[in-house]
Parts: sequence; C-alpha cells; structure tokens
Amino acid sequence: MEFKQCLKEKASFVEKVLKEYMPKEEGYQKTVIEAMNYSLSAGGKRLRPILTLEACKIVGGNEDEAIPFAIAIEMIHTYSLIHDDLPALDNDDLRRGRPTNHKVYGEAMGILAGDALLNYAFEVMLAGSINKENPEKYLKAINEIAKGAGIYGMIGGQVVDVESENKQIEKEKLDYIHMNKTAAMMVGCMRAGATIGGANSEQMEEIN
Repeated sequence: MEFKQCLKEKASFVEKVLKEYMPKEEGYQKTVIEAMNYSLSAGGKRLRPILTLEACKIVGGNEDEAIPFAIAIEMIHTYSLIHDDLPALDNDDLRRGRPTNHKVYGEAMGILAGDALLNYAFEVMLAGSINKENPEKYLKAINEIAKGAGIYGMIGGQVVDVESENKQIEKEKLDYIHMNKTAAMMVGCMRAGATIGGANSEQMEEIN
C-alpha cells in the first residue's frame, strides 16, 4: 500500500473514533460544546493521533489502549489552533477552508472552547487510565503529553513566537520556536504512545 493511501486510511479511522469521543451538544453548556465540536470536526491530517497509535503498535503494544490518548492529543492540538486564530495572536478568519471558531461563535466562546478542549482532553485520558493493570504506565503517558503541550513545549514555543513578532531573531531562537511550538507535541505524542505500548528505555531514547 502506498504511504499516502495508508495515511489516508489511518486518518479516516481517527475521524471515526474522534466522533465517538465528542461530547454531546446538550445542557446549559451546549454552546461551548458546539464550538468545541465545530473545530474538532474541521478535518486535517490527524498526524498526532496517528503517530500516537503507530508508536504504541511499533513497540509491540495494543493500539486500542492508546486510542483515548490519541484522541486527547487531537483535542489539545485543536484547542491550540482555536487560540492561535484569535485576534490577540494570529487574527485569522479562515481555518481549513471555513470560518475560524471565534468568527462563528465570538471571541469569548472561542477562548472558552479552547479551554474546554484542553480540560476535556485530560478527562478523556484519565477515563482511559482507570482500572488498568499498570496505572503508572498511563500516568507517564499523560505526563509526556502534558510536557509536550506545556511551558516546556508548545506553550513555551508560542511565547517566544509572540515575543519575536516583527523582530529580527537569531537562528537559535528560531530553532527553539520550531522545536517547541510544533515538534514538542509530535515527540510527546510518540513518547506517550510508546509508553502505553510498553517501550523500553532504548526505544524511548530513539524517539528523542
């Protein structure tokens, strides 16, 4: 099977599973859930969840165990895109060929939808870790994702990107932005998947 076709099939699988994890649009919080699902269902390559599942499988694990983590990573990625599109940051009107979240639901709801996706991602991961034989393994996987998304990863890169806007910056700082704003979550999701799959220390080191 050609690589592009393989990637397309794996993305379709992620799309199918993602729908199962989307919160129901009901209750007083219905609007923010609609906003969450609007951006979650906007498509994309779904590379991060695919990498999570493949990393789990390649070290000999059961990729089904990594599904909640793969879905959570896509939720975290989506929250970052919603916030990135806001007027305070990139001020984008379109994302993946349709109006950005804040253009549809307003800035306040866009902020809340991003916040909600980040929190819901951890709900999904924790729910997928309860009553497991080796809970420490799942906690380590959650930690890998949290680090990749946090101040020593994606957020850290975003901060330097914001502070460097319209400035001439040195290559070292530019490398830091790329390694953290984008690559940190890629590494984090693979390390999380490999951890769930039971990777040994040498295999984990290879991911770095």
